[in-house]
Amino acid sequence: MPPPLRIAIDVRRIRDYGIGTYIRNLIKALARRDDPHTFYLAGRKQDLHELPALPERFHPVEFARSDAGLANQVTFPLFLRRFSPSLVHIPLNSVPILLQRPYVVTVHDMSSVLYPDELAASNRFRRTYKLFRFRRGLKRAARVIAVSQATQLDVEDLLGIPPERIRQIYGAIDPKFLQPFVPADARAGGPQAADLYRKRLLERYQINYPYILYAGTIRKQKNIPKLIEAFAVLRAELAGHPHYSNLRLLIIGDELSKYPAVRRAVVETRLENVVRFFGFVSFDALRAFYEEAELFVFPSLYEGFGLPPLEAMAAGTATVVSRISSLPEAVGNAAELVNPENLFDIVRGMREVLLNTVYREELIARGMKQVRQFNWDSTAAQVMSVYEEVAGER
Repeated sequence: MPPPLRIAIDVRRIRDYGIGTYIRNLIKALARRDDPHTFYLAGRKQDLHELPALPERFHPVEFARSDAGLANQVTFPLFLRRFSPSLVHIPLNSVPILLQRPYVVTVHDMSSVLYPDELAASNRFRRTYKLFRFRRGLKRAARVIAVSQATQLDVEDLLGIPPERIRQIYGAIDPKFLQPFVPADARAGGPQAADLYRKRLLERYQINYPYILYAGTIRKQKNIPKLIEAFAVLRAELAGHPHYSNLRLLIIGDELSKYPAVRRAVVETRLENVVRFFGFVSFDALRAFYEEAELFVFPSLYEGFGLPPLEAMAAGTATVVSRISSLPEAVGNAAELVNPENLFDIVRGMREVLLNTVYREELIARGMKQVRQFNWDSTAAQVMSVYEEVAGER
């Protein structure tokens, strides 16, 4: 047994969607272990409110600044020094320039390098500085945790990080997706109460028709315009179908106004009345959207891992996803794989799953098994091994 460690973890992104899922559930799983180590969880007051009840060896410590801005490059490392950590874990690649060694970084994807936002793409200095920080943060790290094999290869090939310093460790979905759907205000539990609650949730959004669902961000690499175009073709094919003639496309994601290409795709396909956009919704509403969807479609051009398809599988919904990047790792044989750059292959995949009831039920059954291949206790055990390995090298 190695001597007790003092481990600092940056939890300032705990309220984010994907990264927040990683931080919350990793900490919960670490807390379930019987390790002798002490943890310092550094975040803003609103971040620390998101932490669950934890054992005494876990210490929430308040730090007022976000991880953006130049001041963070100096102030956060200085703040951490007061706890004399054996190592620091930064759970995404946003490493302050003056962060003390040794530290561990989790890389969720390389999208900020491969698909920079418009501001970064148009500003050469900003793009160069961002890439410099990205590469420097990983080159100085004692270990880099990559959330998939595809992400590990990207880290090796694009940034030149030696493979011996990279550990590939999968994450998992939030376990709440696998628990029974229990209405918070229900007087009695059971399937009937859950069905009624789910129905009420969807009625709030005026949803009373069959729909295909996409959930996630609406960034360039998510390929939403192509999805809309494919849906237009599919809907025309199903115009006379007894069940799918009124099929809709629902998109849950961030603010639509930031993405003119998506709005343009809706207008050009004349689908203004049948494609609906929602901002981020509550957990219960998201789960209801998943469970009632005819099909979940995720035609992304690039993913670090890909949580939404696994969430849909946990909800008992058949999925159609891209056959590129990390997605085949995540979904295994439990989804219909398509070429995301081929409009008609996306249409084919959606049509095949919608109209072949036997195949759809088979995918649903496979999906329920696939999603259980990933669990947070396994993730935490592997992450703890990384911590102890790094500390043992000091």
